[in-house]
Amino acid sequence: MTITTDNLGKLRYFAGLEPVQLTGLPQLFSERTFLKGQTIVSEGDYDDNLHFVISGVVKVFKTSTEGKEQIIKLVRPGASFNDIAVFSSGPCPWSAQALGSTITCLINKKDLLPVMKNNWLIALNVITALAEQSRILLTLIADLSFKNVTGRVAKILLENSSPRPDGFPRLTQYEMAAMAGTAREVVGRSLKALEEVGAIKLERHRIVIADKEYLKQLAGFD
Repeated sequence: MTITTDNLGKLRYFAGLEPVQLTGLPQLFSERTFLKGQTIVSEGDYDDNLHFVISGVVKVFKTSTEGKEQIIKLVRPGASFNDIAVFSSGPCPWSAQALGSTITCLINKKDLLPVMKNNWLIALNVITALAEQSRILLTLIADLSFKNVTGRVAKILLENSSPRPDGFPRLTQYEMAAMAGTAREVVGRSLKALEEVGAIKLERHRIVIADKEYLKQLAGFD
């Protein structure tokens, strides 16, 4: 796929810009394709490239010394990752991995900063995107601190129940556990408990939501 001004206009950092304002930007980007399970960025690396998802889904996660994963967020088309490493002087604070066949485009920090300096709307979009990522982290902290596992599982089910045009594969129980901050076996028990009260139906290779309002109540949604 060739990177064009139309492609860039769909990215969060360049939302609201006219095509003429994006002239010359595509040549600053490069494109990469990743297979399912392929690592894009590793925690501790020094990487000055800001990555955007064009198609597919990328999971951003941290790994403990014991090898336990905590998924921080799922990055979908239009959104970015590795922002913290680009806009700070430290290494990547987490890893990024393709959940399926994924295409990204990236721009180096030395090319991005002059673009931001010359266009206030891009700079504002960057600030907004970073604020949204801070909100994601605060929400994750609150969920892990104040919600029980079943409530966290209910939230994951609701947030990943709608069909998406990004080719996103179904979450495994292992991935749900990594998002909920628990073990796969505990997620399995939570799913069984939700099935027993009629909130979901466990079918082969998929979960059907039967009582969305009940899940919303468990997840703490208004």
